[in-house]
Amino acid sequence: MGLIVSDLSKKYGNNTVVNHISFEMDKPGVYALLGTNGAGKTTTIRMMLNMLSKDSGKVLWDGKPLDTDTCNVGYLAEERGLYPKYPLMDQLVYFAGLKGVSKSEAKKRIKYWAKRLEVEEYLYPQFSQKITQMTTDRRGKLYAPKTKKKREKPKLADQLSKGNQQKIQFMITLLSDPRLLILDEPMSGLDPVNTDLFKDIIREEIGKGKYLIMSSHQMATVEEFCTDIMILDHSNAVLQGNLNEIKKQRGRENLYLKTEQDITSYIEAAGIRLISEKEYEYDLKVESEAQANRLLGMLIENGVTVIRFDLKEPSLHEIFVEAVGGEKHVIQ
Repeated sequence: MGLIVSDLSKKYGNNTVVNHISFEMDKPGVYALLGTNGAGKTTTIRMMLNMLSKDSGKVLWDGKPLDTDTCNVGYLAEERGLYPKYPLMDQLVYFAGLKGVSKSEAKKRIKYWAKRLEVEEYLYPQFSQKITQMTTDRRGKLYAPKTKKKREKPKLADQLSKGNQQKIQFMITLLSDPRLLILDEPMSGLDPVNTDLFKDIIREEIGKGKYLIMSSHQMATVEEFCTDIMILDHSNAVLQGNLNEIKKQRGRENLYLKTEQDITSYIEAAGIRLISEKEYEYDLKVESEAQANRLLGMLIENGVTVIRFDLKEPSLHEIFVEAVGGEKHVIQ
């Protein structure tokens, strides 16, 4: 039955921060909750999880009110949520226990995810070798005492980089093997290598039939995963629906051309808008596929060598900018 969010609203005084938001996920996949800063994304998520009270609306999971005490939900918050001065292993076992995972099972899962997320060195203290100074025996002969081994102290959260703290929090999110994952800015603070690592894990979770809600400002990353989107602006849903259908309605309007000579005069003659140009590479905005094909015909007719002609649908980034900057659209 999946997830149903119906008519969620929230006000602080006279200020409406979420205005009658509704959406559904009737099958596993990724739903993208997008918006400008302060649009109401995080407030919506917190109301869904009963972390904030609702002024109106309901959230159902498999036909029943979503209750994090009884429903297996994993939530990765945008803000850091680790206790800075407590050992990481203790925190992981504690948070797993809150989700009903036994200590022995938690340690098995922590070991798996520590390796998967490449944070083993922070969770399993190693022995360090301590060698005392060379000394002499009673006959004056130099010798080195035996090497002493000392176990390093467990790592604390505030000893980790921002990216590694994010890995630990992602691990906490995954430890209970939740069916519903809510990821708020999951790639925040990650370098490109670790971003790819997170992406691989997200793909694996999707492959397991999980339901994911993802909120992020990184449009290219979201576009890799999501099937349906909602864009919020000033507390309102200004665009929502299936991403492929939204793109199809807009048509293929982005044209990339690569040639062996300057073609700006042909572009002007065809009445096509030039977005950018670099060494005979052109990014263009066309009004229709027919207009793009007319330009291609002109180039071929005049003997211009066309190396690449790529007519594409708008990106999620372009759709987002249009939605929050132009007219309001809702796709049913």
